[in-house]
Amino acid sequence: MREVALDTETTGIEPEAGHRLVEIGAVEMLNHIPTGLTYHQYINPDRSVPKEAYEIHGLDNAFLSDKPRFVDIADDLLEFLGDSGLVIHNAVFDMGFINAELRWIDRPQLADRVVVDTLAIARRKFPGSPASLDALCRRFGIDNSARTRRHGALLDSEILAEVYLELIGGRQPDFALTVRPAHGTEASTDEWRPGPRDGQLPPRVTKAEAAAHNAFVGGLGEKALWRKYRL
Repeated sequence: MREVALDTETTGIEPEAGHRLVEIGAVEMLNHIPTGLTYHQYINPDRSVPKEAYEIHGLDNAFLSDKPRFVDIADDLLEFLGDSGLVIHNAVFDMGFINAELRWIDRPQLADRVVVDTLAIARRKFPGSPASLDALCRRFGIDNSARTRRHGALLDSEILAEVYLELIGGRQPDFALTVRPAHGTEASTDEWRPGPRDGQLPPRVTKAEAAAHNAFVGGLGEKALWRKYRL
């Protein structure tokens, strides 16, 4: 099963008030485990970045001025997402911005796909406790030290993938044995089954060890249970 952990940075909190995306980061997961394949893009918002937003993500007007606009990266983004489910922390926020940007360039919305909101999961699992990404990192012992000064969409999506794995039960779902599929097909160790051996494995006990064991068991008496296990 392919999923994509996704995060965005923006110029504000409301797309309908004229705020725009400035960064998108995404991490591919197969059977809940990150594969190492990522997507990352800075975006020119065609507007100024307010001070409040800059203090969160550190992306200013000068840095973003030569970056591509959303219309220029939309195809690459949609290709990376494919038809996979999305894992997002506070999904309403990020989906609202992505769908607004898609709507403004007359592209299909993402509303029909499966979206897992880790914020909602955390609030159900730990009612009354802080459910921010930082709070969940502290709860699960995930290193988020690189996030202390500035948020970044790719960094946050990588952290989110780890938080998501813990929220659904840690590494127990497949014991981190998932392998990267070949040629774009899905595969996991769940599909592997051992075949019959060509022959019996050779014994690992030497003749001397077997003789010593049998001599010891022979001295335990006729009714000793271990007499059934002579070598």
